[in-house]
Amino acid sequence: MSSISSYKDLLIWKKGIVLVVKVYQLTKAFPTEELYALTSQIKRASVSIPSNIAEGYGRNTDKSFSHFIDISRGSLCELETQLIIAKELGFIVNFELYNEILELIIEESKMINAFSKSLK
Repeated sequence: MSSISSYKDLLIWKKGIVLVVKVYQLTKAFPTEELYALTSQIKRASVSIPSNIAEGYGRNTDKSFSHFIDISRGSLCELETQLIIAKELGFIVNFELYNEILELIIEESKMINAFSKSLK
């Protein structure tokens, strides 16, 4: 962890922020009655990804960092599942953005897995 000067230098954190922005763009078109249900859950799961990376870094130990990276990975899986549900419910209108987000999720998952292994 000593070779990292800030969590903001981490590509997994940067990609997480991009993911959040794209998720917020996608959910703008969701039905208003879902605002406090699935839409909220999707947004929270996406925000949790870079937030846990930052929190883990802030704990200042590899063991804690590794734990929060694992939580971040769980949030990524949660987000993917919720987006699939939203698609099945017919909430997705921008399929290009949806597919772009799914590709980002795959990329972020691979990067988180590799980073997690480097901490252990």
